[in-house]
Amino acid sequence: MIMYRQAFLEELPDLKNLLWDQGPNEWNYLTEEGVDAELALIEQGNAIAMAAVESDYLHSDKDQIIGFAILMDGVVSPDYLTKYYTLNELCYIGDVVVSQAYSGQGIATKLLELCIKEAKDQRVQAVLIERHEENLASAGMMRKAGFQVIDTFHDPNKRSSGSRNTAILGYKIR
Repeated sequence: MIMYRQAFLEELPDLKNLLWDQGPNEWNYLTEEGVDAELALIEQGNAIAMAAVESDYLHSDKDQIIGFAILMDGVVSPDYLTKYYTLNELCYIGDVVVSQAYSGQGIATKLLELCIKEAKDQRVQAVLIERHEENLASAGMMRKAGFQVIDTFHDPNKRSSGSRNTAILGYKIR
């Protein structure tokens, strides 16, 4: 049974392992420093990870994390987002990953929706997220969660394949 909840601090190593196991592909930009920085934000209380967990009631000693999304406070979000909102008016979704064994079940979309709900509770104006312009899987989950493209730009330092463009998407709360 799949359940959704905020990840616990002691699960951060599990999040990191899942991201490095399932996250790398031609569209994603992952660096050791970036991943460590996002997880440090969770430890510092400036971000949360919404997790999808597979619960096995017969062996209830541990939930298996099968996906997660990291929601960051705007003030610790990338500075380039100030082009769209002041940082204290937004939340930013960093990494989103779901185990390939569970793909196609709407888990990533549900995680994004939970991040939006958390952001609404923080009374910000918008939630921003980004993806490679040509990443169709990410485009679909983001569209289903209500995100709309607000900008696309050439980003060769971060994107090494295809058009090398980054799309910024937003979900307006107010």
